[in-house]
Amino acid sequence: MSDHPNQPLGGPVLDWKPPPAPAREVIQGRFCRLEPLEVEKHARQLFEANALDTTGANWTYLPYGPFIEFEEYVTWLEKQCLGPDPLFFAIVEAASGEAVGVASYLRITPDCGSIEVGHLNFSPRLQRTPAATEAMFLMMRHAFELGYRRYEWKCDSLNEPSHKAALRLGLSFEGIFRQATVRKGRNRDTAWYAAIDKEWPVLRAAFEQWLSPSNFDADGHQRVSLSSLTRAGEWSR
Repeated sequence: MSDHPNQPLGGPVLDWKPPPAPAREVIQGRFCRLEPLEVEKHARQLFEANALDTTGANWTYLPYGPFIEFEEYVTWLEKQCLGPDPLFFAIVEAASGEAVGVASYLRITPDCGSIEVGHLNFSPRLQRTPAATEAMFLMMRHAFELGYRRYEWKCDSLNEPSHKAALRLGLSFEGIFRQATVRKGRNRDTAWYAAIDKEWPVLRAAFEQWLSPSNFDADGHQRVSLSSLTRAGEWSR
């Protein structure tokens, strides 16, 4: 019994234990797989894929980059991308076997059951492909299967493509943290999105329906959009 019966408390969290931290292991999908980032294996492929972004627009809202020289990119990878948090993965497309993007887990907090996805950088080869969506599904599925209760996505409040991506993936907007940080000498207000474990079964079903071979025609075009599936499931989440 509470010592303060007139003060409201959150509901009890039953039958839950803090999950393990995600390991450096391959996460396999159909269109792509996530491989723990290795400089010798992935750096050159990633650098060449990123070079297809000739305007450097992919780096605008990231706190680093663009990297003009390969050696500069390798140095950054070695210093920032090989630890346990953030835990970086190379997104390897199944068709070519080449790394075409990166994603990471970060702010991994097992005691609270919270984990964030971030440091997303999808090269032009990965953007707007089924592999890009599947990579995000794999990251989310793995986190919830490990036992995390909360899966976070944060972005610059001015990054409209990231806003749209979070909503398409079925995450809920939770608000703006004003003057959250300074990036590249400029103010950044940070938008917060998240999904929680009780929402995951409906979201998983939406992803699995979208990723099903039957959802793509002979030319690889989707028959049903993911956003329509995630929106349709909102009532039951």
